[in-house]
Amino acid sequence: MNRLTFITVVFCAIVFTGCTKLDFYPHSAASPDNVSEKDLDPLMKGMYNAVQNFPGRESYIMYDLVGGNLTTASGGNVLAFIKNIMRTDYSLVRQDWNGYFRALYQVNNVLQIMERMPDTDKKTQVAGVAHFLRAYIYYNLTTRWGDVPLLRVNTSELVSRTAQAEIWKFIEEDLLAAMTQAPGFITGLNGDYYLASREAAQALMARVKLAQGKNSEAAEYAERLITSGLFQLDRFEKIFRKQDNKEVIFAFENLTEESSITLSTLFYTYAHPVKGSYVYKPTDEVMNMYEAGDNRRAMSIDTYTNLDVINKYPSGQAGTDPVIIIRLAEMYLISAEAQGLNGLNRLNELRAARNLSALNPSSVDEYQQAVALERRRELLAEGFRWYDLVRTGKAVDALGIEPFRTKFPVPDYERLVNENLGQNDGYVF
Repeated sequence: MNRLTFITVVFCAIVFTGCTKLDFYPHSAASPDNVSEKDLDPLMKGMYNAVQNFPGRESYIMYDLVGGNLTTASGGNVLAFIKNIMRTDYSLVRQDWNGYFRALYQVNNVLQIMERMPDTDKKTQVAGVAHFLRAYIYYNLTTRWGDVPLLRVNTSELVSRTAQAEIWKFIEEDLLAAMTQAPGFITGLNGDYYLASREAAQALMARVKLAQGKNSEAAEYAERLITSGLFQLDRFEKIFRKQDNKEVIFAFENLTEESSITLSTLFYTYAHPVKGSYVYKPTDEVMNMYEAGDNRRAMSIDTYTNLDVINKYPSGQAGTDPVIIIRLAEMYLISAEAQGLNGLNRLNELRAARNLSALNPSSVDEYQQAVALERRRELLAEGFRWYDLVRTGKAVDALGIEPFRTKFPVPDYERLVNENLGQNDGYVF
């Protein structure tokens, strides 16, 4: 085999062997010393593939599943549905934990390989992408579990969990590195948002700052994107019908044969023209939350043969819809929330783009409720709802859950293979 094919095969072997616990062992005899700059492209593709696929398709909508936006297609009690998912032995919870750490292994592996390579512009950019992806992984881990193991490098040790404050600090460090090392977003290139850019790192930093209550910094980062001239609010039919648009900041392309992110099959029935398995449906609250004239409604929800469906992922059994991770509308909502009433103009600008009239709330509380509702409408089935409720202290009242369910349980199997992990309070082993 030629060198490029060899390194691709070796990395794919690493990617698809994986591991099932935090006791990490190498899965390849390839020496990092044998990797050169021309091997960076397949390494980067393998890294994207791992981060996109390993956590599984439900990971992208997990916060909708446990946040009152989605329920089982057969209906039933929403609270019971949430509690059933948030069990120590539930398969999707274990898949999330295991998948994110498997993806982390691949990202750390690429960073380790590059340490032995001479400095070049290409190496710097790939490192920037790796730092962005690692920050994204850790954002998903800590917002689910709080304290999680912090792995700057891969290890064979049975690791313990690190305090969440240290995890947030690490995420910010990685994003700062990505902002200086990752390639810049080049406007006008079709599909450029499939590449992790400096601007994507800024946008994720805005999300991270808001999660920590660092509101002034969150607004500052969000405003950078809003005023950059690189992006603008676009029509929903362009964003969620795979058309070239100016709103998406970062997405997974989701086209490779190895992809397992067939979100669309979860939402459509077999009788639908695109067909699907109809696993989840929007709750009654979601079906009734859009105002008349809201141009998001038809692209977000639909009723087909008397069955309610999510309509953002229209490829059905093909399963090739892009998985949108960050877009400009979120930046408007971050800026609006972080600035308080001073951000009303950003909220109303977003509403105007969605064909809705301006609001004039009379109190801070009324304003924050309006922002929360707009986030729920705008970001439906994109993986935000549960953590939005958790970080604003509203999850217990809004969902009816016990306070301990504002964190996910550490999966039983992971604790069996690593006794150092412990368990979040309230969950019975």
